[in-house]
Amino acid sequence: MSEHAGSTATTLPEVNANARSREPGAPSSSALVWFRRDLRSTDHAALYHALRDYERVWCVFVFDTSILQPLLDDARETQPDTPPQDRRVEFILSALAELDEALRANGGGLLVRHGDPLALIAPLSAELDVTAVLANHDYEPAALARDAAVAAQLHAAGRQWHTFKDQVIFEGDEILTAAQTPFSVFMPYRRSWMKRLTPADLAPYPVEAHWAHLAAVPAALDWAPPTLAQLGFGPAPSPERQVPGGMRGAQQLLDDFMTRIGRYAEQRDFPGVKGPSYLSVHLRFGTISIRTLARAAYADALQPHGRGSATWLSELIWRDFFFMILAHHPRLAEGEVFNRKFKALCWDDGPQAQAHWQAWCAGLTGYPLIDAAMRQLNQTGYMHNRLRMLSASFLVKDLGLDWRWGERYFAARLNDFDFAANNGGWQWAASTGCDAQPWFRMFNPVKQSETFDPEGRFITRYLPQLASLPPKWIHKPWLAPADVLAEAGVVLGQDYPWPIVDHAEARLLTLARFGV
Repeated sequence: MSEHAGSTATTLPEVNANARSREPGAPSSSALVWFRRDLRSTDHAALYHALRDYERVWCVFVFDTSILQPLLDDARETQPDTPPQDRRVEFILSALAELDEALRANGGGLLVRHGDPLALIAPLSAELDVTAVLANHDYEPAALARDAAVAAQLHAAGRQWHTFKDQVIFEGDEILTAAQTPFSVFMPYRRSWMKRLTPADLAPYPVEAHWAHLAAVPAALDWAPPTLAQLGFGPAPSPERQVPGGMRGAQQLLDDFMTRIGRYAEQRDFPGVKGPSYLSVHLRFGTISIRTLARAAYADALQPHGRGSATWLSELIWRDFFFMILAHHPRLAEGEVFNRKFKALCWDDGPQAQAHWQAWCAGLTGYPLIDAAMRQLNQTGYMHNRLRMLSASFLVKDLGLDWRWGERYFAARLNDFDFAANNGGWQWAASTGCDAQPWFRMFNPVKQSETFDPEGRFITRYLPQLASLPPKWIHKPWLAPADVLAEAGVVLGQDYPWPIVDHAEARLLTLARFGV
């Protein structure tokens, strides 16, 4: 195993440094590994460097109240009659239990705390008397500010702070144009990404070779992890199709996907078909490494049947692309448009806009595929990727509503929410982002429905009241003859709403909005 480039590159020198191996005979030292978006015990950059470079290594995860409190506030606002629910918190709890089990099986364990990392990490490092705290890079501006503050606390106490690239293949300035500027168009970025890629970039960190340096959790600090209730949440209803959690669940999904990855390119756009990998939430919380996924895709993409793998690898490269965009344009986290040409766009507001917004959120727009997509999100915390594009386009270009509303809604409900990808996707749909859909192009919700859910299999899963409509009419029930509606038992305005906007009219309004 080579010491690959992923362990040494950093674009944040004022915050991040890289651990160095001790010279033979160096004094004994210890470290604390802070887990965040990387809830696994294998192929983990920070854990590997800690175990390799320090005599004793402890591990910690913090349920960060600065992240949890907004989730609680949002849940109380949108679910006033039930205890706050968030499937992501349940996913994390499950992943932490498996991570702790893996660490204890190898002589260590996981310290789990609940509070503000600024009040917890430095004191814990002092209590353990560690030489250094190690973590993997985080990229969102708020996380960078948090890490800078923690680093300052540690340095003031004479302790070290080291972070490593782990959740992307290439970051920051690693992929630049020939003029040494950031890319803003995906395809040239992808070509450069592929040209730079070497086997070392995909090689796993051999954590297992250094388990002997894991330190047992001190009895005085071995507190039980907080329960869901102690974190302030109640259990969310289990969806009909629940993604298995933890490291074992991630591997199970990858194994299944590799048996059908050859069909990915043809099936990925059809929500009624088992086409995607369903690994996005695992990638988001790091229960499997990006190197494992990219390595599997790259190896298979080289085979004669590798079109599906090559297409999936491109999706993983899109993820790196959006992280790179955020690194170079942190203003996006403040709600700014990427393309400043569209900064002055005016979006609809007022009572009708609010009514349209509520209908979109509830899946009551009168366009079956859009409504089924929103109900999938609301009921499961997941939405098929093509449906994310369609529902976003519909909000912005059919309803004329600010893309930021939809961005925040997805952020609150997607199990796999990641700011960089979510912002990139919404600005792509709104035509305000990098390499965005041209502003004059609008998805026709009926044609998209007929193309990608021709038999209405996905629609009827979330809109069972339309199940008896023939496929010809299930995509546009408002145009169905009265006798067809009667035979299917559908009363428009009662069983299912009339369309809240006319797509053709909305298209003209959108063209006018963008200045045509």
